[in-house]
Amino acid sequence: MYKTYYPKASEIERKWYMVDANGEYLGRLATRIAAVLLGKHKPTFTPGVEMGDYVVVVNAERIAVTGTRTTSKMDSKVYHRHSGYPGGLTSISLRDQLKKHPDRVIRAAVWGMLPHNRMGRSLLKRLKVYAGPEHPHGMQRPEPLA
Repeated sequence: MYKTYYPKASEIERKWYMVDANGEYLGRLATRIAAVLLGKHKPTFTPGVEMGDYVVVVNAERIAVTGTRTTSKMDSKVYHRHSGYPGGLTSISLRDQLKKHPDRVIRAAVWGMLPHNRMGRSLLKRLKVYAGPEHPHGMQRPEPLA
């Protein structure tokens, strides 16, 4: 009979990874980030256990998109948010979202690839996204994400 390996909290070692989004495609970058946040790159990966690492993304404003409607995707891709009040739906296109809040574009793409539950919300807190090349996490010495 095989036993499932279940790591203890003291055995989990977290690293910091650095991602430069300059010229990267949104979907491909989001899948790599989601895998690292979940901890799927580790040999001791266990589903349902938060084993992931921290990810710092810089140059989020220079992300690229591709697809069959690349030229129109900047205008046809729309992000929605709701204030919770009647008539409180606000919509913004990808082009405008990249100008105003480029971090939300990557965060929304990664959130779509994480579990939509308590664990996924706590994993998303380990994602740090910045529009420009500077970030305040220099003390942790992030490693480049391959």
